[in-house]
Amino acid sequence: MDAHEAEKPGYELAQVNISRLRFPLDSPELKDFVDGLDPVNAVADAADGFVWRLQADSGNATDVAVFGDAWLIVNMSVWRDTDALTTFMYAGRHRELMARRREWFAKAEESMTALWWVPAGDRPSVEDAEKRLLHLREHGPTEWAFTLRTRFPAPAATEAEAVTS
Repeated sequence: MDAHEAEKPGYELAQVNISRLRFPLDSPELKDFVDGLDPVNAVADAADGFVWRLQADSGNATDVAVFGDAWLIVNMSVWRDTDALTTFMYAGRHRELMARRREWFAKAEESMTALWWVPAGDRPSVEDAEKRLLHLREHGPTEWAFTLRTRFPAPAATEAEAVTS
């Protein structure tokens, strides 16, 4: 865990990633992607540092609307810290699917991923994620919305948190 993050209890890392589909979800071109969702989500759910992920009754979030665009799909989760997220992202089945993303998703010209800190226990909404992405696109990485390449530490603990920790 990053030293800054270890010093700041009470916050967890939220992440959103949206992608523009090249084909309908039920198309033969996306079969491998769709078939990989449940196994990858199971690995995420069991990963060290995983806290929560957005999901509908289907068990994934492919039918959750984002930016009112039916061709966009959203992945949103909360992790203990950036180390936990990156360890999951670049290992195993998730890494295998990421390597094939250009087959399934259109190349983006704007930021499609954002990170931000949330108080422990808070679960962001899709509306929260949309606001963070728009802010990142307009202002670049800031403490309010950032990227893995340009990270910001969790907010400083309040005095009440400092007394109880």
